[in-house]
Amino acid sequence: MNRRSSLKKLMMASAGLVALPAWAQGWEPENVGASSLFPFEEKEILAAVADTIIPSGDSIGALSVGVEKFLMRLFVDCYEQKVQDNIKEQLNALEKSANELHGQSFIHCSQTLRESLLLALLEVDDSPESDFFNLMKGETIRGFRTSRKVMMNHLDYVMAPGYYDGCVDVELNI
Repeated sequence: MNRRSSLKKLMMASAGLVALPAWAQGWEPENVGASSLFPFEEKEILAAVADTIIPSGDSIGALSVGVEKFLMRLFVDCYEQKVQDNIKEQLNALEKSANELHGQSFIHCSQTLRESLLLALLEVDDSPESDFFNLMKGETIRGFRTSRKVMMNHLDYVMAPGYYDGCVDVELNI
């Protein structure tokens, strides 16, 4: 065992620990950024897709509970590169088809036009387009249903352990 190299490594680690609080000062999850996978335009299209699947009408919608942030983080952290590439490709294809068919960006299309563009992806089963639509639909619904606002205010979710009634009369019909 070489004492000099061990002491040198120990000193470097100590210097790193001393510098860590200055580096991490003011860190909050909101400041980290959702992802570096999606450029700004694709983030807007992703948000528009989530808003198309669960629009905000008289009640809350996907954007009002932050589903687009959930989707961005989910796709970056939990899906393989192949799926991420398909998502990026399909978002760009949605934008291109909206411009070709309707002469405007996907995010500026009306709700019915966005719905028709998304439903057109389902024309071919087991295609990258239908995989994209099914993934977006499923994860948008999951992100919406598991958001704090929906669970607490609309689904009457009670945090564990829930309620406990210790003395309850039980009738036995024997």
